[in-house]
Amino acid sequence: MNLSDIRAQWPDQTTEDAQEVAEWRDALLSVIAHSGTAQAKQILDMLVAVASASDIGWRPSHGTPYINTISVECQPVFPGDLAIEERLASIMRWNALAMVARANYAYGELGGHIASYASAADLFEVGFNHFFKARTESSGGDLVFYQPHSAPGVYARAFLEGRLEEKDLLHYRQEISARAKGARGLSSYPHPWLMPDFWQFPTGSMGIGPISSIYQARFMRYLEHRGLQDTSGRTVWGVFGDGEMDEPESMSALTLAAREGLDNLVWVVNCNLQRLDGPVRGNGRIIDELEALFGGAGWNVIKLVWGADWDGLFARDADGALVKALSSTVDGQFQTFAAKDGRFNRDHFFGQNEALAQLAQGLTDEQIDRLKRGGHDMVKIFAAYQSALLEGKKPTVILAQTKKGFGMGDAGQGKMTVHQQKKLDREALIAFRNRFNLPLTDEQAALLSFFKPDEDSAEMRYLHERRRALGGYMPSRPSTAESLAVPDVSSYGAFAVAAEGKEMSTTMAFVRMLSGLLRDKQLGPRIVPIVADEARTFGMASLFKQIGIYSSVGQRYEPEDIGSILSYREALDGQILEEGISEAGAISSWVAAATSYSVHGLPMLPFYIYYSMFGFQRIGDLIWAAADQRARGFLLGATAGRTTLGGEGLQHQDGNSHLMAAMVPNCRAYDPAFAGEFAVILDHGMRQMLERQVDEFYYVTLMNENYPQPSLPDGVEQAIIKGMYRFARHEVEDARGSVQLLGSGAILREVIAAAELLASDWGIDSQVWSVTSFTELARDAREVERWNRLHPGQPSRCSHVQASLNDSTPIIACTDYVRALPQLIASYLDARYTVLGTDGFGRSDTRDQLRRFFEVDRHQIVLSALTALMHMGRLDASVCAEAIERYAIDVDAVAPWDA
Repeated sequence: MNLSDIRAQWPDQTTEDAQEVAEWRDALLSVIAHSGTAQAKQILDMLVAVASASDIGWRPSHGTPYINTISVECQPVFPGDLAIEERLASIMRWNALAMVARANYAYGELGGHIASYASAADLFEVGFNHFFKARTESSGGDLVFYQPHSAPGVYARAFLEGRLEEKDLLHYRQEISARAKGARGLSSYPHPWLMPDFWQFPTGSMGIGPISSIYQARFMRYLEHRGLQDTSGRTVWGVFGDGEMDEPESMSALTLAAREGLDNLVWVVNCNLQRLDGPVRGNGRIIDELEALFGGAGWNVIKLVWGADWDGLFARDADGALVKALSSTVDGQFQTFAAKDGRFNRDHFFGQNEALAQLAQGLTDEQIDRLKRGGHDMVKIFAAYQSALLEGKKPTVILAQTKKGFGMGDAGQGKMTVHQQKKLDREALIAFRNRFNLPLTDEQAALLSFFKPDEDSAEMRYLHERRRALGGYMPSRPSTAESLAVPDVSSYGAFAVAAEGKEMSTTMAFVRMLSGLLRDKQLGPRIVPIVADEARTFGMASLFKQIGIYSSVGQRYEPEDIGSILSYREALDGQILEEGISEAGAISSWVAAATSYSVHGLPMLPFYIYYSMFGFQRIGDLIWAAADQRARGFLLGATAGRTTLGGEGLQHQDGNSHLMAAMVPNCRAYDPAFAGEFAVILDHGMRQMLERQVDEFYYVTLMNENYPQPSLPDGVEQAIIKGMYRFARHEVEDARGSVQLLGSGAILREVIAAAELLASDWGIDSQVWSVTSFTELARDAREVERWNRLHPGQPSRCSHVQASLNDSTPIIACTDYVRALPQLIASYLDARYTVLGTDGFGRSDTRDQLRRFFEVDRHQIVLSALTALMHMGRLDASVCAEAIERYAIDVDAVAPWDA
């Protein structure tokens, strides 16, 4: 805001009170002119202190006038060729539109978005031509989070750069059929899983991009402060939509970004004022709202509202009529103005009063129609971007006002339905061609022909020169990095492999293994322990002093427990990421570390440990995005199991997470009962991710129940990874029958006890199987079933679960999770299969009472085995009745899933 803007907002008045106000205004302006801004700030700080301490009820305003933050006088000189850059933006808009429309003329079901990129094209182009730095040999480059609905525009630019061909554009949203035609299918939104050498970050689920960008910027500082990589000079850019700011994930980490002083973070919020159904804030102004939110959170806010076409109008607005009119117009009305022509805007905006009419008097209706909003003015955009990079100690948000569907005219610009628009008719296409002066014939426009200038044209030379100056082409994603050697399991897990009955929980075992790994000279520094304010719960407090808690400012206080070996130690080079009570923040930090191999060329190994109920159930969307992004690391669901976490009750007891994990294709989920099993899984996972560089991650549940840990049997390592191994046999002389008992996690101990009861009380043989992963068993069986179906003339293959359970002996499976989990393998078994699980709401009580209630205790396992044998004709029903009486089983109890 310049001085004329201030005088316009607070014009001279004739009343005595108003004159006094004007004198204060002029006095401050005089201080600025003669003593500088520092002196002016000191005076204002003093006045604020006085006003706040007085009884006048003064509070600072939450916003500024509805004009640009950067005044004309403060704008830098635009360094590029404006005419060429505007032509390039026009070409991108056309090719993006043609791509979406041609896909939908061919197959109307494909969908796509034209209007979003039409509004954001100039914001992207200024970034690509002047700011977005690619990775080079000497620098990791910038990170850019692209607004998902603008993906067609990014493809359009890659087409001009020669990285995509026309046949690829013709297969937008046709990723399967493209292969048969020798083309590359283009994903609907940024998806690294589908385009692993192109997209770096998935942003297609609203809110994922914003929170991820904050934690990526924070992780860059973490790497730098720990001396692992120089990330100075690199910036994280996020181009997001104003409607997306309503997502909780978009807002939840704003204060963290400010608190951490992330001046390496710039958000560009494309404020086209419209979401899918209608205005973002029809009866208010989203820019004002976001200015207050970001400013209150401690961000630097740059409002980019009006283009240079408005500068002359503001300069002539002596009495502030224009600023007042703009500041009193709501977004719903701005949307209407965007959808209407110059005559309508003259009559309904400039026609509000004589002062506004006078301002517009020298403009034709066409000139009024072409008055640009700030997000369509490349000179203004450049000024905002450069100012953001010069800001120190704060993240910056640029609130750029645009028109949704910019340039689509009557066919879509500012229309309520424009977000859903996939096609334009002949007249609208020719009008779009004319609007952006594209060298296409009427027929070419009607046919939606792609346009690519000659390689030696001024536009193409300029495009390539600008990207060469910035290090290369973007987006681009490296898929591999250096391999990290994994230490032998004996160096950190020998106590677990040869436990010899020592009593401990699997959580305790994990912490001991983690401590051992942290001491490894090569791998230790690459480990990133992450907690969401539960380190003490999980017995990790000893790590506070050992490796420290990361803090961007070190530790400015003396902790009250400074003399303790568990002292809470924060440090600039601390290794633990303590995220407070924010599972969304913790998983975002995990993703940043788990993708560091690609993003920074530096493989890291994150371990995020949390209450298992607050993982997949609470932040499943972020975990799905992590899978899309090819994350590598460990998620550790602690205090796991519906009946194993005793008194915490309904909201904390997890019986669901493994079923949810089974839905994520590259998540390897395990529920080990014993520390030795966990050691094998940990070793295997590290070697897969760090040595073999497989794009997968591991979810392992850990329990807080202490019990004796057996030594690991010889030669079971591969079976543990495949999902099950035989833990024990119970053979009875002259047995009345035989059963197979499957158990996982803490419930395996109930299965073991049940096997002993079957032998001692009922004379039944049994084999006990420790199932470390029903998910892996099911995936292997599914793969084998598919291979056999597709290769009918070849010898059939056999899955691990079928090879292990290969006879007609009835099978009983019992877990601390819903029955649907062990049911994953049901269709691959020939024998009678009975499943017990913990369907229903959790509740508070002891483990014994919970297991009895959910019918997963040893007595219910015994009864299930006897019942299975009865149905096979090997036992009389009276035996089952006797068991019910002996174990005092309440046959009239309400089913736990209904209780």
